[in-house]
Amino acid sequence: MDMRLEVIGIPVSDVETAKVFYVEKVGFLLDHDVSPAPGMRVVQMTPPGSPCSVVIGEGMPLGEPGTTKGPQLVVEDVDAVRRELAGRGVEITEVQQLGPEGAPGSRFAFFADPDGNAWSVQEMRRS
Repeated sequence: MDMRLEVIGIPVSDVETAKVFYVEKVGFLLDHDVSPAPGMRVVQMTPPGSPCSVVIGEGMPLGEPGTTKGPQLVVEDVDAVRRELAGRGVEITEVQQLGPEGAPGSRFAFFADPDGNAWSVQEMRRS
């Protein structure tokens, strides 16, 4: 039985502000921005190269804005991604070594969206 995680809901207070942040600053691809019913708006975005998308919007039970902690973007070169995000205006930490030097998956940088939803960027080099 397959169980594919393909969409994660992120609660935000202002859909337009969050959409601009994720698309223009972080570089997610906009999949759709639709209003399927009165009082409901669904904005789905996908990180480049990812099979999993995020959804923000109105009229959906996503929780309180800023309460999501832990989504992780896995990249080949965290230094390059950090430079690119910082260059686009994302407030992102310096790269941190969170394990033994040279251990796979032990280099990270962290950022948050305008509501405080916290993300990590993990370097995982593929051979």
